[in-house]
Amino acid sequence: MHSADGTTIGYRSVGSGPGLLVVPGAFALAADFDAFAEALADRFTVHVIERRGRGTSGRQGDAYSAGAECADIEAVRAVTGARFVFGHSFGGFLTLEAALAGSAFERIAVYEPGVSIDGSIPIDWADRCRSQLDAGKPAEAFLTFVQGVNPETSGKAPRWLLRLILPLALKKPERLQKHALLPAAILEHAQITARDNTFREYGQLTQPVLLMAGKEVESTGAGRAAPRIHDILSGSQLKLYPKLDHFGPETTPAAIATAVADFFLETPAH
Repeated sequence: MHSADGTTIGYRSVGSGPGLLVVPGAFALAADFDAFAEALADRFTVHVIERRGRGTSGRQGDAYSAGAECADIEAVRAVTGARFVFGHSFGGFLTLEAALAGSAFERIAVYEPGVSIDGSIPIDWADRCRSQLDAGKPAEAFLTFVQGVNPETSGKAPRWLLRLILPLALKKPERLQKHALLPAAILEHAQITARDNTFREYGQLTQPVLLMAGKEVESTGAGRAAPRIHDILSGSQLKLYPKLDHFGPETTPAAIATAVADFFLETPAH
């Protein structure tokens, strides 16, 4: 199918029941959410969007913007008839932005949405990251991203230590995927910072919203965003997972899927 600007947008579908659209984050492909989709497939028809710049979808484009991605989400919603939406990280930011732009989802769930509040998701690492990519040093560029995006956690670790840890924490195919998606991620994070401190606009949303965060709820920008948005969004729900990290929906899909399913299928109060 095609988005409003003509860009091809792919998606993966599985299951049966009411439609649920899943929006992956910055370094993810739709396939990375296969286990999450399967955990929901007995109750929903799950459509995982392949965000632009990835897989079967078209390029980000020279005029890339979060608005273009919101149009992609709306196009998939319109084609599939999805009633519900779940977004993770940057995908959570896009999910909230798409709802704000008018996408008619009945219920919304996000896990650690990449929403910047008081500069909580910085972009000052981007120029160095681009230079290292241009120099053919994607591993060093990814280290720069890891240190720059979370200055209170990974940013405090010595670079030499991260060089030792990352190959142990991430298998080679996952590292190569992140290296390949790093140019896209730079543009995506620039869109986050362009919307810094606009989170109060989400208070306009009328749909029920479930906000989730893991153990870094007080130490990372994405972690802190969930409770801050909960504070300004009347009627929203907040669920914390003290044992899960930022990648909970990918690494521990059953736990997040259970909460999402319960939320989407709960009977509205009268």
